Amino acid sequence: MSEDAHARAGPEPFRKRESTVEERYVYTPPSKELSHKRHELAPAAENAFREFSKQVFADGALPGKIKQLIAVAVAHVTQCPYCIGGHTQGALKSGATEQEIMEAIWVAAEMRAGGAFAHSFIALETMQHYAAPTSEKK
Repeated sequence: MSEDAHARAGPEPFRKRESTVEERYVYTPPSKELSHKRHELAPAAENAFREFSKQVFADGALPGKIKQLIAVAVAHVTQCPYCIGGHTQGALKSGATEQEIMEAIWVAAEMRAGGAFAHSFIALETMQHYAAPTSEKK
């Protein structure tokens, strides 16, 4: 695939692939037909969501660029490929650099790992509670 064709094909999770056993694990690519059907099934909710999204990402106390970088990070934690692609584009359009985007992703990775690290206290406390004292072991 040429570099130009590769760019037009979109991010890897959305590209058409040869039919394989793993095909069922590939995300459904967005399409006009599916977007139209989603809108047709719940137009008021979709319109409200789009308006909500516009308000959330508008410049305010935080500039839109920072909001998009936050969204890129959150999308990586929630592991939503659609959000990752859309908010990465949004961040770039808002003036974010590739380095800023990657740094936001690393913040997300640290926070995700940090959650596991912090929650280890639950396992440690549980082990203390249910483990027999050393003096009773014989």
